[in-house]
Amino acid sequence: MENLSGKNVVITGASGGIGAEIAKLAAARGANLALLARSRDKLEKLKAKLESSYSSKILIYKLDVSETDNVSATFARVYHELGEIDLLVNNAGFGIFRHAHEADIEEIKAMFDVNVIGLIACTSAVLPKMRARRSGHIINIASQAGKIATPKSSVYSATKHAVLGYTNSLRMELSDYNVYVTSVNPGPIATNFFNIADESGSYVKNVKRWMLKPEYVAEKVVGSMLKPVREVNLPGWMNAGSIFYALFPRMFERLGKKAFNQK
Repeated sequence: MENLSGKNVVITGASGGIGAEIAKLAAARGANLALLARSRDKLEKLKAKLESSYSSKILIYKLDVSETDNVSATFARVYHELGEIDLLVNNAGFGIFRHAHEADIEEIKAMFDVNVIGLIACTSAVLPKMRARRSGHIINIASQAGKIATPKSSVYSATKHAVLGYTNSLRMELSDYNVYVTSVNPGPIATNFFNIADESGSYVKNVKRWMLKPEYVAEKVVGSMLKPVREVNLPGWMNAGSIFYALFPRMFERLGKKAFNQK
């Protein structure tokens, strides 16, 4: 269980949800952690909990990844205070479900700033050193929404399509440098993500029986660490749907119309 012993892991969006669960499992396996999030109070509580259970070094940093001017400075501090970064988990992100004609331009910009630009900025902060060391692992938390777009998720899906495109290109660029790049594509997860994304609560109510547990997703993510895993797709049946969609998009959209309108 201590396959991460002595490794330094950075996690964005670490104050709750799957970010916090990934932190718990990584610490249990011996990793030292740099936890980044907007809420320092939540990070302080998580740090105290982890330090009471594990001997790992736990550092916390207040960071909004959309504020790209602060990203470089924060990662410089991480390198100075923690050491070389072995793994980066780009988990920070959010979504808002609206019909395309109702989408607010400021919300659109905010989603792209966090989900795409922030992710790229954090990755750019570690790439030179990982390439130079010829060692490292970057894990980008994307979504099945990046493979199958559905009504009321046009902007969110667009951001996750962008993450997958970036991740796939990055993987090929780093293939000769012994740096692994993994995309994680989960379906809906039972976290506070939907407090913002689904204000009415109707989507959560409709898909509750299919929602993934954050602990389960985190287990799969941590299990892929330091391994040449291309993708982690959850649940399996939803990923099978994305393959069918890629092959037969017109039929898939026609047959799945009722299911897609759950939001």
